[in-house]
This record gives sequence, C-alpha cells and structure tokens, in this order.
Amino acid sequence: MSFEQTQAYDDQLVTLLEALWGEGYLSPGGDEETARVLEGLDLDGKRMLDIGCGTGGATLFIAERYGADVLGIDVEAGVVEKASKAAADRGLRDRARFQAIQPGPLPFSDASFDVVFSKDAIIHIEDKHAIFAEVHRVLKPGGTFAASDWMRAEDGPMSDRLRHYIEAEGLGFGAASPDRYFAALRAAGFETVSYRDRTAWYRDETLKEIAALDGPLRASLTAKVGHDFLEHELDVWRALAAVLQSSEFGPGHWRATKAV
Repeated sequence: MSFEQTQAYDDQLVTLLEALWGEGYLSPGGDEETARVLEGLDLDGKRMLDIGCGTGGATLFIAERYGADVLGIDVEAGVVEKASKAAADRGLRDRARFQAIQPGPLPFSDASFDVVFSKDAIIHIEDKHAIFAEVHRVLKPGGTFAASDWMRAEDGPMSDRLRHYIEAEGLGFGAASPDRYFAALRAAGFETVSYRDRTAWYRDETLKEIAALDGPLRASLTAKVGHDFLEHELDVWRALAAVLQSSEFGPGHWRATKAV
C-alpha cells in the first residue's frame, strides 16, 4: 500500500488552496463540509484517526467542535509541521496531535481508534483493498469510518477530458469508482457501507473558485505564488470544471461500520 501522489503539497500549492478553502484546508468545503461527513456521530471523548490530515484544518475543527481526541497523519512532513504549529497556536495540543508517517501499513495496533476519518486523501492510495483493510484493523469493534473522497464515475478507460484533468492535477493513479470502494470496504469486513454523491454541490462551487482565482484573489496570489503557477492552477480548475460538468469525476461522502 502506498500513496501514489505525484504533486507535492509544497508551499505554493498550500498557499493557493488555503486562500480558496480556509486556513488548514487542502480540500473544499472547510468546516461545513467536514461537519457533513461527520453528521450524526457522537465524537465527544472518542479517539479518532485522520488519514491524510494535510495542514490540519479538519483535525483541529473536530477536536475543538466535537471534543474528540484526534491524531492526524500524513506522508508529507512539511504539512504535518505546519499542522502541529497551528494546534499549538490554538491551544489544542492536548486533543489534536500530528504525525508524519511512511507509506505502507498504518503504524498503529489493532482496535486503536473509535473513528477513522479522512478528507479527500484516499484518492492518493492506489490499493483500496489494502487501505480499507488497515482502516478496519485499527478500528475498535463497532467503530466508524467516515470520509469524503474524490471519485471517478466509472472504472476503466478514461475519456481524454478526464485524463487531461488527472494529469494536470497530479493526482496519481488512485482515482476509482464508488463500485470499487464498495467492493474494497466490504472485502475488508465492514458491516454497513453507504455513499452520498456530492458532485452537484461542488460543480457550482468550482465555478465560484475559478471566478475568485481570476478575480479578487489574483493580485495577492500572483505576489505569493507567481504568475505562472497561478495560471497553471487556473487551467487545472477549468479542467476540473469540465469533468464535474460531465459527472465523470467529483467528491462524495462515505460511511462504514465495523461489526461489534
């Protein structure tokens, strides 16, 4: 099992994404979308794992809003360092901790967590069966997996439009359909599995983001990340808008439960 990510979350990209989505967020929707993923769960005092925590926005929100004890993990040491600083600045180091890990099996004992969460990061892991087997292993009996992720509508050959977007974005080889996720989650042993498509929501949001990048945010981002980088990212966003419009690609929410 490994992260097949080909585009690093370097300072330029982090700066641009946080300008769009809020400090600590490297995927869309911020606190509001994170709350939707966790809707209906009682997290007070629960031990949680956040896979692919990035710069820590969701981890910190969960610890602060829900009273959970959250460990965020990521394969990129730079974003983990930034997340740890944010936890200290917000007085949350006792409930939100961060750890850089190596690609591969999760470095935790069986039945270590009440909830495993992830915000748009599992797309970077090619082997869905391996990661969901690991998620199942580290969950306590009766534990919950709650996540959002980027989904292909179907597996198999990509259209030129989708291939262009994925190559421009640098998403690696991990994009897969809901059918593939369902199969991997069930094979891992999860008792119940559900999925909610969020493509329609993000289709509209993407158009607003393009307008912001090409309008109010242009001057400040050009100064921070450079003209060429911003133009490249605008091209990426336009390619994303195209595959959202065709419903070939988009975000969705997952929920699965481990048997007691």
